[in-house]
Amino acid sequence: MPKFVIEREIPGAGSMSAEQLKGAAQSSNQVIRELGPSIQWEHSYVTGDKIFCIYNAPDEALIRTHAAKAGIPANKITPVAAVIDPATAQG
Repeated sequence: MPKFVIEREIPGAGSMSAEQLKGAAQSSNQVIRELGPSIQWEHSYVTGDKIFCIYNAPDEALIRTHAAKAGIPANKITPVAAVIDPATAQG
C-alpha cells in the first residue's frame, strides 16, 4: 500500500498537552475505524507549529477525506518514494 507524509499546520502543536494529543489521536482513530482498513496511521512527529504524520492509504483522496472528517488540516500530502535508514548503508 502506498505510504504518505502528511504535513499539518497546527499553530502551537509542539506545546499541546498530553491530554490534547490523546484527544487528537482518539479523533483520528475513530475516523480511521469508520473509513475501514484501507487507511492506516503509522505515527506522527509533533514539532513547533506542525505535525508530520505517516499514513498508508491507496491514494491521497482517502487521506483528505480522513482529515476533513477528523477536523484536522492536511496542508501538504507527499507520496513516499523510498524509506532508508542506517541499515541501508549495509545493503
